[in-house]
Amino acid sequence: MSILKKPLVTEKVSALNEKGKYGFLVDSDANKVEIKKAVEKMYGVNVEKVNTMNVMGKYKSRYTKAGVLSGRMPSYKKAIITVAEGEIIDFYSNV
Repeated sequence: MSILKKPLVTEKVSALNEKGKYGFLVDSDANKVEIKKAVEKMYGVNVEKVNTMNVMGKYKSRYTKAGVLSGRMPSYKKAIITVAEGEIIDFYSNV
């Protein structure tokens, strides 16, 4: 199982990209040292800082013929990576 699942491409994270910060969805068991090594190996940049957060899944409910079904979306972990000054990660180079 890979540590980095996919990069985050949202408006909020895209605004941080200009400051040298990038977001990733990561494996929930991964720690900051493993995340740092995985990003440095995959993208060839120097990582200065790693911030992680566990995001709880939202409650969802839907109305069906059988009644109201309620549950929770899956929880996930995301990491905000700060790279060294002058370095960038290009997510769109393979497209």
